Parts: sequence; C-alpha cells; structure tokens
Amino acid sequence: MKTAYLCSAALAALVVAGAGSANAASLTLYCSADEAWCQQIKTGFEEKTGITVDMTRKSSGETYAQVRAEAGNPKGDVWWGGTGDPHLQAAEEGLTEEYISPMRGELHDWAIKQAEAAGNKTIGVYSGALGFGYNKDLLAKNNLPEPKCWADLTKPEFKGHIQIANPNSSGTAYTTLATMVQLMGEDKGFEFMKALHKNVNQYTKSGSAPIKAAGLGETTVGIVFMHDAVSQTAAGFPIVTVAPCEGTGYEIGSMSIIKGSRNIDEAKQFYDWALSAEMQGKAKDVKSFQLPSNKAAAVSELTPDLSTIKLIDYDFKKYGSSEERKRLLSKWDEEVATLPQ
Repeated sequence: MKTAYLCSAALAALVVAGAGSANAASLTLYCSADEAWCQQIKTGFEEKTGITVDMTRKSSGETYAQVRAEAGNPKGDVWWGGTGDPHLQAAEEGLTEEYISPMRGELHDWAIKQAEAAGNKTIGVYSGALGFGYNKDLLAKNNLPEPKCWADLTKPEFKGHIQIANPNSSGTAYTTLATMVQLMGEDKGFEFMKALHKNVNQYTKSGSAPIKAAGLGETTVGIVFMHDAVSQTAAGFPIVTVAPCEGTGYEIGSMSIIKGSRNIDEAKQFYDWALSAEMQGKAKDVKSFQLPSNKAAAVSELTPDLSTIKLIDYDFKKYGSSEERKRLLSKWDEEVATLPQ
C-alpha cells in the first residue's frame, strides 16, 4: 500500500508539473534583423522575464508574406525589425494591432512619426541609411575604379561585380527601388535599376547577404544599409562603406504586434522591453550598428552618423502603402527582372 501511495503521489506530481509547463508563458517572435541580433533579443528577453521565446528569422519581405498568409489563423505574436515599409503595409491591411507603449516618451521623433503613420500599429526601433560597400582587395585585383556614387555602379566595368537583394523578399532592396524613384523620378529611377541589372551577378533573398558575400570575396560590391557594411568591416573583412554622392534613402526599422496574437500580454511586455535603452544599447555587442530609437540607448562610435549623410526626404507613408508597394514591385518584375544580363 505504501508503494502504491508513493506511485500515486509521484504521478500526481507529474500531472501538476505537466500542467505548469503547458501554462508556461511563451511568445512567438518573427525577427527580420541579422541572425546574431535576433538570437541576442530572444535570449535577452527570456533571461529578463522567464518567458520562452520561439524565434524565426526571415527577411522583412518574407515575414510580411508569412504574416499575411497566416492572417486567418495567426501563429506569430510580434514582428520585430526589418524595414518599415512592409510594416506600414501590414498595418494598412489590418494585419497588426494598435498599441501605445508607455515607453514612447523615451523615443526619437522619427520613431513616433512611424507609429503615427500607421495608426499606432507599428513603431520605429532603429534607423539606418542606404548605401553600399565594396571589397577593397577585389577592387584592386580587378583594377576597378573606387565607386563613390550610385551612377558608378552602372558603369560597364562593374558587370558581374554587384549583388543586391530581390525587392520582393527584401526590405533593403525595396528601399533601394523606392529611393531611386524618389531621388531621380520614376522614369529615371527605373532606367537606373535596368542599368544596374546588367551588372548584378545575383539577387539574394536577404538584404544583408550581398555585403556578407563581398566580405567573403564572392562579389566586389554589395548594395545594403550602411550599418551592415560597417558590421563586415568590424568583423575584420576588407569592406569600405560608401554614402552615395547623389544622396540616398534610409529605413526606419520597425516593430508590430500581430493581429490575433495568442499571447497578447507577453507581446506587449516584449514590445515595451524592446523600446528600452537597456535592450537597444546591446545591439553593438553583436556588431549591429543601427541608430537606436531610444534616445538614451548607448550608440557605437561605428554607427554611421546620419547627420553627415545626404538623405532624401523619404516618404514612408506613400512608399509603405499597400497600393504603391505592389505597383512598384510589379513594375520591377515586369521591366527589370525579365531583362537579360
């Protein structure tokens, strides 16, 4: 009888433990930043709160497509990072939730403007300017001139030496497309994309992949956000970062709570934490050099100084709208991607 009692007690304990684990707090995070930063965010939040995080890393265009595909049965709770344009499109299409964080008072104005443009369904978490980087060893080996402007990348001698992501999957590449349209006008902007196409050796899925390839010597030039090029230099690769002479666009990396989140309390807890100076100041530890949206967050001396870069007045509301994104991407597919190289 004593043995039976002990077995029953042990079984009861297992049932209680099982129930506890079933009810343990959890969060499903879709992350559209660099893998190392995404991992840091996952473990940082778990350590801070004890909440288990199931994290998936995909580019912002891919994540937008996933959130849209799952709209009838949402599986994610928070979408963190990636360019703001697809976040704005998701907000417009009712794929994300309105939330006003008590942390907003600590943020730069540009982060709040991003929220206001989306009816408070997204918010800025970092910013960074678009540009490109080149492998100085490969440049010298191939006897290529030092590129300083967008126009330089369309010169015949750069044929086969350039990588950029596909704007359908990558927020970085969509920002490039939208930047050229705003910088040059739509007709000339598309002429630039067609001329660039002749020199592209590969369109990648991820926005940061081209500069990683350049760092490894697989391509000479990668068109990326400048902080991604700086990351490669900081990692010891022979990459030179360029702010194009004509001017350039920039991103407001954003964060959104997915509509229909199954863990809404945890999602809001993550959202508030992700806007804190403590969290944002740790990005530099994994060689992510974006400008944080929290004014008090520590900023690396390697982070590109946006005040020294010739930035266009990027129209986030227009180019983040569902209609405009679809139109430009469709036009790129028809007029640029189909051309021979």
